[in-house]
Amino acid sequence: MANRGPSYGLSREVQQKIDRQYDPELEQVLVRWILAQCGGDVAQPAPGRDGFQQWLKDGTVLCRLINSLHPRGQGPVAKIQASAMAFKQMEQISQFLQAAERYGIAATDIFQTVDLWEGKNMACVQRTLMNLGSLAVAKGDGLFVGDPNWFPKKSQENRRVFSEDKLKEGQSVIGLQMGTNRGASQAGMT
Repeated sequence: MANRGPSYGLSREVQQKIDRQYDPELEQVLVRWILAQCGGDVAQPAPGRDGFQQWLKDGTVLCRLINSLHPRGQGPVAKIQASAMAFKQMEQISQFLQAAERYGIAATDIFQTVDLWEGKNMACVQRTLMNLGSLAVAKGDGLFVGDPNWFPKKSQENRRVFSEDKLKEGQSVIGLQMGTNRGASQAGMT
């Protein structure tokens, strides 16, 4: 965490609720995938939430990950460098987030830089990486490395084309959402 003291009251309750969303099993899956995807360029992190956060905090692992999902030499992050300066680390995280959005991750599924850098919401970081893995599997471009079963399958479009006759048939059917006309009468009406 940054230079913040302990939280109290409602702030503490909210932070505890966020912390409970963190999944240690998902962490292990994500670490295995990132190590497989990046190859020998990346070292193994220390186990646990803090180790996972410290591993990703400088942004180099994330930038290598997003570059590995593109053809060699066409990675979206041109310059990856480890730095102890907070500004440089946050800049690399931001570069990863921009590249992930261009890759296809919805803006609503992307964590904020401070979520990772300060370790405030590591569950959100996990969700972003999980969505990135699912999208990489779904693209099927041969750049995904690892077991596709590690990630939930993304839904695919299932377009249906109906003939004019079939559409006209459907107009004469009363949908169940509109109720039914069985037993309807005007008996008792005055």
